[in-house]
Amino acid sequence: MKKFPNFLIIGAAKAGTSSLHYYLSQHPQIFMPTLKEPKFFALEGQKLNFKNPDQAINHDSVTTLEDYKRLFQDATDETAIGEASPLYLYSERAASLIKEYIPDGKLIVVLRNPVERAFSCYTHLLREGYETLSFEESLQMETQRIRDNWAHLWHYKEAGFYSKQLKPFLNLFRREQIKVILFDDLCKDSVSVLQEIFDFLEVDPNFIPDLEKRNVSGMPKSLLLQKILFRGNFLRDTFLSIFPKSLYRNLAKRIKKWNMGKKPSLESATRHHLSTLYHADIVELQTLIQKDLSMWLTQVR
Repeated sequence: MKKFPNFLIIGAAKAGTSSLHYYLSQHPQIFMPTLKEPKFFALEGQKLNFKNPDQAINHDSVTTLEDYKRLFQDATDETAIGEASPLYLYSERAASLIKEYIPDGKLIVVLRNPVERAFSCYTHLLREGYETLSFEESLQMETQRIRDNWAHLWHYKEAGFYSKQLKPFLNLFRREQIKVILFDDLCKDSVSVLQEIFDFLEVDPNFIPDLEKRNVSGMPKSLLLQKILFRGNFLRDTFLSIFPKSLYRNLAKRIKKWNMGKKPSLESATRHHLSTLYHADIVELQTLIQKDLSMWLTQVR
């Protein structure tokens, strides 16, 4: 019988899921495919034609069951087999498809202050050169962008209503199948949080992975240099055709570090606006997940 996942990291986007994928993939009893974010349970069977500037989602997503199964073909005797696709939490169809395919699967949710999450998502796309508007302008354009079929990463505001997004999963899965952790806890005490997750996945909780991986949070001094380094272009392609990829990766990493400038700051008025918008949802979320979110409510008022 072909291997199939028995756990998923379902979200949220820009809440540490990339780091968590990296940590879990190191555990000898856990198998994670090299492709992060296959998005299968959100996009299965769809012909993708998202209109946002970054077209990666149209090319890198897995939409057929056979292609999805191939992601796990190298799994051997690992206890836990999983993948990380933060789109699942935000998707309207993922909960029911996950229930159909892996009804007894375990789900891991990482939640971040929705105001900080929205701004982090914005700065990520700004840093990559895909976002051209100010944060305030992009918030005003969000409804139109959604109508125009822009992908979920551009849904800065809408992706932060966690209680609404969690309810379908809580309705379909047993509570013991869902592990909710907070981004702040993952950052402050990664080892303890990982031990909780390892225990949840029924693997050795004493394993300590390399915890050095951290996503870049600054803003490039030169967006042009950033694009030359990390997107297909004549200079990059020529270099890769002559020199080893490992040499390019090391060189690009050094240049990227040198090119990184100060992280943008969130305007206080915008913070207040989003805080007010999310307040009721956060209050409801506290009850749903049985966690104290007073720090979010304090920060957002």
